[in-house]
Amino acid sequence: MNARKILLVIAFIVCNTITAQVTYLDNNNLKFNPQNNCQLRYLYFPNMHAYYDKLNKVYIYQNKGEWITAKELPTLYGGYSLYSKVRVEITDFDDDKPYTQLKNHKKQFPYSKNGHFTYQTIAIH
Repeated sequence: MNARKILLVIAFIVCNTITAQVTYLDNNNLKFNPQNNCQLRYLYFPNMHAYYDKLNKVYIYQNKGEWITAKELPTLYGGYSLYSKVRVEITDFDDDKPYTQLKNHKKQFPYSKNGHFTYQTIAIH
Protein backbone atom coordinates (compact mmCIF):
# COMPACT_ATOMS: atom_id res chain seq x y z
CA MET A 1 0.00 0.00 0.00
CA ASN A 2 2.83 2.42 0.83
CA ALA A 3 4.46 1.77 -2.54
CA ARG A 4 1.23 2.75 -4.28
CA LYS A 5 1.06 6.02 -2.34
CA ILE A 6 4.65 6.80 -3.25
CA LEU A 7 3.98 6.06 -6.93
CA LEU A 8 0.89 8.29 -6.87
CA VAL A 9 2.88 11.15 -5.33
CA ILE A 10 5.64 10.76 -7.94
CA ALA A 11 3.08 10.66 -10.77
CA PHE A 12 1.42 13.80 -9.38
CA ILE A 13 4.76 15.64 -9.25
CA VAL A 14 5.68 14.59 -12.81
CA CYS A 15 2.27 15.68 -14.17
CA ASN A 16 2.54 19.06 -12.46
CA THR A 17 6.05 19.57 -13.84
CA ILE A 18 4.91 18.82 -17.39
CA THR A 19 1.92 21.16 -17.00
CA ALA A 20 4.22 23.92 -15.74
CA GLN A 21 6.45 23.55 -18.81
CA VAL A 22 3.53 23.81 -21.21
CA THR A 23 2.08 26.79 -19.30
CA TYR A 24 5.40 28.60 -19.59
CA LEU A 25 5.38 28.17 -23.36
CA ASP A 26 1.67 28.97 -23.78
CA ASN A 27 1.83 32.13 -21.72
CA ASN A 28 1.28 35.11 -24.03
CA ASN A 29 2.21 37.49 -21.23
CA LEU A 30 5.94 37.37 -21.85
CA LYS A 31 8.30 38.84 -19.29
CA PHE A 32 10.37 41.93 -19.95
CA ASN A 33 14.05 42.65 -19.39
CA PRO A 34 13.93 45.57 -16.92
CA GLN A 35 17.28 46.90 -18.15
CA ASN A 36 16.20 47.54 -21.74
CA ASN A 37 12.44 46.90 -21.67
CA CYS A 38 12.72 44.17 -24.32
CA GLN A 39 10.22 41.36 -24.24
CA LEU A 40 11.83 37.98 -23.53
CA ARG A 41 10.37 36.57 -26.71
CA TYR A 42 13.05 34.36 -28.30
CA LEU A 43 15.06 31.30 -27.43
CA TYR A 44 18.25 30.80 -29.43
CA PHE A 45 19.67 27.34 -30.13
CA PRO A 46 23.46 27.73 -30.62
CA ASN A 47 23.98 24.29 -32.16
CA MET A 48 21.34 24.89 -34.86
CA HIS A 49 21.66 28.66 -35.26
CA ALA A 50 17.87 28.72 -34.98
CA TYR A 51 15.28 30.46 -32.81
CA TYR A 52 11.99 29.73 -31.10
CA ASP A 53 9.45 32.55 -30.94
CA LYS A 54 7.52 32.13 -27.69
CA LEU A 55 4.94 34.73 -28.70
CA ASN A 56 3.93 33.07 -31.98
CA LYS A 57 4.94 29.55 -30.89
CA VAL A 58 7.06 28.86 -33.98
CA TYR A 59 10.62 27.88 -34.83
CA ILE A 60 12.67 30.14 -37.08
CA TYR A 61 15.47 28.36 -38.96
CA GLN A 62 17.38 28.44 -42.21
CA ASN A 63 16.69 26.13 -45.10
CA LYS A 64 18.77 26.49 -48.27
CA GLY A 65 19.71 30.04 -47.32
CA GLU A 66 16.15 31.20 -46.63
CA TRP A 67 14.65 31.81 -43.18
CA ILE A 68 11.63 29.60 -42.53
CA THR A 69 8.97 29.91 -39.82
CA ALA A 70 7.25 26.67 -38.79
CA LYS A 71 5.42 25.08 -35.86
CA GLU A 72 7.86 22.14 -35.97
CA LEU A 73 11.41 21.65 -37.08
CA PRO A 74 12.02 19.46 -40.14
CA THR A 75 13.19 15.89 -39.62
CA LEU A 76 16.78 16.79 -40.50
CA TYR A 77 17.02 18.38 -37.04
CA GLY A 78 16.51 14.92 -35.55
CA GLY A 79 13.44 15.54 -33.41
CA TYR A 80 14.95 18.48 -31.55
CA SER A 81 12.74 19.55 -28.66
CA LEU A 82 12.28 22.71 -26.63
CA TYR A 83 12.45 20.53 -23.55
CA SER A 84 15.93 19.25 -24.21
CA LYS A 85 19.29 20.50 -25.42
CA VAL A 86 20.85 23.90 -24.93
CA ARG A 87 18.99 27.11 -25.52
CA VAL A 88 19.60 30.71 -24.56
CA GLU A 89 16.99 33.32 -23.85
CA ILE A 90 17.54 36.45 -25.94
CA THR A 91 17.23 39.43 -23.62
CA ASP A 92 18.06 42.33 -25.90
CA PHE A 93 15.92 41.85 -29.02
CA ASP A 94 12.16 41.52 -29.48
CA ASP A 95 11.43 42.58 -33.06
CA ASP A 96 10.05 40.17 -35.65
CA LYS A 97 13.32 39.03 -37.27
CA PRO A 98 15.77 37.70 -34.66
CA TYR A 99 17.96 36.21 -37.39
CA THR A 100 19.15 39.72 -38.24
CA GLN A 101 21.16 39.36 -35.03
CA LEU A 102 22.52 35.88 -35.84
CA LYS A 103 26.08 37.10 -36.36
CA ASN A 104 26.08 38.66 -32.87
CA HIS A 105 24.40 35.62 -31.30
CA LYS A 106 26.98 33.26 -32.82
CA LYS A 107 29.75 35.31 -31.21
CA GLN A 108 27.94 35.81 -27.92
CA PHE A 109 26.77 32.18 -27.58
CA PRO A 110 29.24 29.95 -29.44
CA TYR A 111 28.31 26.30 -29.77
CA SER A 112 30.55 23.76 -28.10
CA LYS A 113 30.34 20.17 -29.30
CA ASN A 114 31.51 19.06 -25.83
CA GLY A 115 28.46 20.59 -24.18
CA HIS A 116 30.61 23.06 -22.20
CA PHE A 117 29.36 26.61 -22.45
CA THR A 118 30.89 29.78 -21.05
CA TYR A 119 27.48 31.45 -20.84
CA GLN A 120 24.37 30.61 -18.87
CA THR A 121 21.78 28.52 -20.66
CA ILE A 122 18.18 28.25 -19.56
CA ALA A 123 16.08 25.31 -18.58
CA ILE A 124 12.32 25.45 -18.87
CA HIS A 125 10.83 24.39 -15.57
